[in-house]
Amino acid sequence: MKSVRENIAQIEQKIGGKATLIAVTKTKPVPLLLEAYDAGCRDFGENRVQEMAEKQPQLPAGIRWHQIGHLQTNKVKYIAPFVALIHSVDSLSLLTEINKQAAKHGRVIDCLLQIFIAEEETKFGLSPDEARVLIQRQELEALANVRLVGLMGLATNTDNEAQVRQEFRGLKQLYDELSLIKRANVAFSQLSMGMSGDYELAIAEGSTMVRVGSAIFGSRL
Repeated sequence: MKSVRENIAQIEQKIGGKATLIAVTKTKPVPLLLEAYDAGCRDFGENRVQEMAEKQPQLPAGIRWHQIGHLQTNKVKYIAPFVALIHSVDSLSLLTEINKQAAKHGRVIDCLLQIFIAEEETKFGLSPDEARVLIQRQELEALANVRLVGLMGLATNTDNEAQVRQEFRGLKQLYDELSLIKRANVAFSQLSMGMSGDYELAIAEGSTMVRVGSAIFGSRL
């Protein structure tokens, strides 16, 4: 079995500098995260707010924490002091709460709109049309403590590479369209798509961030 360091080196070689590797650390103990840090990882992604809030003070200050799972408005306050990027914004109300909590800490928090692209049941994510509407909403102008910097999407969990490619390609097309919109707190630069099983396809279709867990740490504990 390969070590965390060896896995990270292999993945980074495949990425070839084209995207940021986010180590998905959900359910993983702090010592394992320190192995990833020592191997050069600086971007860690968590699904659950509670896990992130517990691990953050136990790890080096230089880590950039990414909230990649569904985020409830009443949990934003726990990560607002330190979170680097929230990938899972799926409503104006959530964006408004992030803005409120960021202001309390004198921060501007970068956010991605989560787009529903999979051909399977999922609870969260905006449709492309909903994203087009949200990004043009008048209320967005008042949110000075958030910045929309791109999109995130989860492809269908399937072995059909053509389908996954099509889903990623569609998200990249929406990204290109929305990136033309110029507003004070909208500045697209990040497209978060691709996980352990499909990150190479995602990079080929234009991903700038890949969220990799099991390919680094092994199966979930």
